[in-house]
Amino acid sequence: MFSKSKINEPGPKAGASDKPATPDTAKPAGDFQASAAKPKPPASVLSSDLHIKGNIKTTGDILIEGQVEGDIRAHLLTVGEGATIKGEVMADDVVVNGRVVGRVRGLKVRLTSSARVEGDIIHKTIAIESGAHFEGSVQRQDDPISKTGPATKPAAAKPDAKA
Repeated sequence: MFSKSKINEPGPKAGASDKPATPDTAKPAGDFQASAAKPKPPASVLSSDLHIKGNIKTTGDILIEGQVEGDIRAHLLTVGEGATIKGEVMADDVVVNGRVVGRVRGLKVRLTSSARVEGDIIHKTIAIESGAHFEGSVQRQDDPISKTGPATKPAAAKPDAKA
């Protein structure tokens, strides 16, 4: 049923039809290149020997292994086991393996068994593994990333107090 002659026969036929097919394949290749230009970049990594004083903002993913003194805003933030962050953390997804001293805001917040968090957590969904250390309050919000939550309501109450 299978023979070399049958394998060789379709080859030239495909080769003969390559000339008309080349413009057709060029169009999908252009479409493929357009979608290939938008792949998600790999996560940025801040190594364990890095110490940053200042805020970090990215629309991508970031893995912190070092120390950061400042606020962090990202799409996916992973705090490594040896990492320490002193400041507010805000991301769609937050995974804490290390230490965070400050407020944590995220749609999905996960504290692993090695996590140490000292501060409030504002979340849509949360998971806290056994062994995680947490000191602070937990508050659920439908949109914890926006700053229009209860934290700004007292500021809105101040003008009422003046009037």
